[in-house]
Parts: sequence; C-alpha cells; structure tokens
Amino acid sequence: MKLDRWSGGGTKRTGGRRGMGRQTRTPTPIFVSPRMAVVISVLGVAALAYVLYAAPSILIVALGGTALAVVLSFPVRALSHVMPRGPAIVLTFLGLLGMVGLALGYLVPLLVQQMSRLIVRTPDIANSANRLLIDAIAFLDRRELLPGSDPEAFGREVVTDLFNRAQNLTENLLRDLIVFIPQVFNLGIILFAVLFVAAYLLVDVRKVKAAYLKAAPKRFRQDARDLWEAFGVSLSRYLGGLLFVAAVQGVLAGVALWILNVPFALLLGVWISITAIIPYLGAFLGAIPAVALAFFQSPTTGILALVAYVLIQQLEGNFLTPRIQGQALHVHPIIVLLAVIGGGQLAGLAGVIFAVPTLAVLRVFFDFFRARVKTSPDTGSEGPGLPG
Repeated sequence: MKLDRWSGGGTKRTGGRRGMGRQTRTPTPIFVSPRMAVVISVLGVAALAYVLYAAPSILIVALGGTALAVVLSFPVRALSHVMPRGPAIVLTFLGLLGMVGLALGYLVPLLVQQMSRLIVRTPDIANSANRLLIDAIAFLDRRELLPGSDPEAFGREVVTDLFNRAQNLTENLLRDLIVFIPQVFNLGIILFAVLFVAAYLLVDVRKVKAAYLKAAPKRFRQDARDLWEAFGVSLSRYLGGLLFVAAVQGVLAGVALWILNVPFALLLGVWISITAIIPYLGAFLGAIPAVALAFFQSPTTGILALVAYVLIQQLEGNFLTPRIQGQALHVHPIIVLLAVIGGGQLAGLAGVIFAVPTLAVLRVFFDFFRARVKTSPDTGSEGPGLPG
C-alpha cells in the first residue's frame, strides 16, 4: 500500500481502491523528561495497587480466570486433534458445567446431609473422646507419668480445655457461616466472571500471545516466545495434574471409608481432596479426621483406614504425580516444604495454597534468566601480565 505524505506534516493519504481518498493523521508526539516519565510510571503503579487493594475481586477474577484457562487448555488441546478449536472449547466448558451441575444437584445435598448428621453426633463423638482420654490418663497415672498428684484434676483440666477450644471453634465456624450466606450472590458473580475470563482467554489465546510478543523488543522476541511456552507447560501441567490427583485421592479415600463402613465417607473424601492441594502437610491434615472416626468405630477399622490411606498416598506419590505432573516444578522437596511454611506465615491459608504455584512461576523465571543473563567482559582491562 502506497503512502504519500502531504505537505501538512502530520497527514498521510492512502492509495488503492479501498483506501482511496481516506486520510489518516499521524499522532503528535508529546515529549516528557525522563524524570516526569518515572513520576507518571510510579503514579500509575500506585493507582493500580490502590484499585487492587480496594477491589480485591478484580485480582481474584483475573488470577482465577487465568488459572482455569491454563487448566482447561489440556482438554481443549486434546480435543483440538479431532475437531476445530472452537467446538473443542465449547465441549470442554459444557463438560465443566455438567460436572458443576452434578455437584450442585447431587453432591452438595449429600454433603449438607452428612454435615448435619455430624453436628448431631458431635456429643457422642465427644463422649467417646472423653472416655479414651480418661483411659489414657489412668494408664499414665499407673506409671506415674502425670504432672502433679491428682490425676482427676489433671483430667478435668484437659477436658475443660478441649471443650473450650471446641466451643470456640464451633462459634467461629457459625459466625463465618452467617457472614458467608450474604456473600453467596457475590461469590456467584465472581465465579461467573472467572468462567467468562477463562473462556475469552482460551478463545483469544492467539491474540493474547501475539500482543505479548509484539510488546517485546524485536531482538528478544524469540526469548519471549520461549518464556511463554515455559509458563504454559509448567503451569498447565502442574495445576491440571494437581486438581486431577486431588480428585483421585478424594474418590479413593471416600470409597475406602465407605467400604470400611466409616460414617461421613463422602464428607471425609471431599476433605481429603481439599487438603491434598497442600503439599506434604495436606496428607496429614486429611488423614486425621478420617482415621480418628475410624478408630471410634473400632480399633480394627481404624487400622484398616490407616493402611488404606497409606496405600493411597503411596499410589499418589509413586505413580500418579510422577506420571501426570512429571517434572513440572523442578524444585527440591525441601524448598517446596519451606515455601509452604513461609506462605502460611505470610498470608495464612491463602499463602499455603498459592505457595507452590508461586514457586513454579519463580522457577520458570529463574531458569529463563539463568540461561540468558551473563556478566559483561571488562573491556577496559588489558589482561594480566601487562605493565600498569
């Protein structure tokens, strides 16, 4: 397409049939000093930080939609081998909505029912725990392992302390539930927005990638492409594999507890799936209530539940995770454990959940810059052995 610059200095005239007679104006540059550019950048970052602080739902929707798009990219990519990408995206979202509808229509009522039964049976469970505690105190007293000289007083103190802690926990849960009920509508809006963002990212992933590559300097464009691919492989494999492995653990644990006739098997299976998201620590958190309730049934049931849970963990650690997630993280287990602990101390439960994905992102950046950042040679030196 031929462009003829008019003598006006800021106007272009396009040639050809479609552009005949059409005039486009070149934007007039606005020059600012480097100091003013820095001030504008700092003010922009500060304004963005304030908006995210005042409306955290924006960040939740953006990160949640991106994470969901990364997870769904696996089935979309698999279905794209047998059908066009558009129908693959539609079929993937229909499957996701179908699973959500099944959960809301079938699993959620069962969970509410089992939760209600658990609340009703809480006094019986507390009495059973009290009897076990009294037996343990008597056992320790016979061997003179208790502090003080009055085992009954020590037992009453322990029981009272446990009762107070349980009462405080129940009150906090009820208070959180009362606060949560008015937020259900807002939660529904956020979930819809997350699905909306994920759908658009999957549909426009090529446009997003093109805009990302165009923003990179031309000499670094291939490196920017490598960084994009590294993020896609690492995060999609880790997040998708994590959700799949957590679901498998919950299903296997729920079925095993149901076979052993442990009460609230579905509720405990969901709990195990939730705690499985936390590396290392989640395995113990998920096992405690299940094994404890199994031991309340009978010692044999408790031992069988413990054996079943150990077998599930061995299956997860030695077969599922290595084959599904592979080497997506490339981080030593000690670093992962320290990241989980540090995330919990910095941001509580949210820090624990997002510690490992953050570690995966940092690992991708580390590998990217380690292969590219070099120390510039000192061109001013003349080399050793030369007279100064």
